[in-house]
Amino acid sequence: MQILPGAEPYHHNGGPVGAVLCHGFTGTPSSLRPWAEHLAAAGLTVSLPRLPGHGTRWQDANLTTWDDWYGCVEREFLALRERCEQVFVMGLSMGGALALRLAERNGAAVTGVVVVNPSVLSLDPRLRLLPVLHRFIPSLAAIGGDIRKPGVTELAYDRNPLRALESLRRAWPVVARDLPRVTQPLLLLRSYSDHVVEPQSSAMVRARVSSRDLTEIVLHDSYHVATLDYDAPRIFAASLDFVGRLTAMVDRR
Repeated sequence: MQILPGAEPYHHNGGPVGAVLCHGFTGTPSSLRPWAEHLAAAGLTVSLPRLPGHGTRWQDANLTTWDDWYGCVEREFLALRERCEQVFVMGLSMGGALALRLAERNGAAVTGVVVVNPSVLSLDPRLRLLPVLHRFIPSLAAIGGDIRKPGVTELAYDRNPLRALESLRRAWPVVARDLPRVTQPLLLLRSYSDHVVEPQSSAMVRARVSSRDLTEIVLHDSYHVATLDYDAPRIFAASLDFVGRLTAMVDRR
């Protein structure tokens, strides 16, 4: 299995504050690499894994499920907990759902949560056909690359693996059901214009979590993959400020 150039995971051994970053469906660590490096430069210990079935061939994604993706990020989280005093979980799109699931299941072991355009539902009526469609059609047109900034591309599959998407579709209600278990401080960043995830997804997160410390930032200059778009510096700075406010351990220069 050959990993696409640029799709490699990223790890940095830093100080006592850690962060696990989760990339999105059909994406790769490259979509979060600049964010991860920004956190690492400030002294955090950072883990940005490549999710199973991603960063190779879209056919490989169809051999994996939500349980595989969640198991991957939970292992990374538990490894950071072994060496760090505090650990944050962060994610983009489906990675946001994975970060929220980590918070739901690990309680106070998660210091804080940062999500960018989190995907916890879809209103696309075509998804109703997935339970049958994925048995006969392996893939459809890709969903990656929703970026406003000219000349910037996302390293993602050029096909949308339907068996994997069906697994994600079945996971959404589970994550949504348990959102009230998210009590940790939460930073929610959402793009005003997003052609992949509907605004109702972020609205559901905002409405259902139990976090008393909740900050929402609307990104007006980016599309879905905001971590590679015009608002990327704002995301990086806001997340680092969030970590610094909760830990007072981070060099925020």
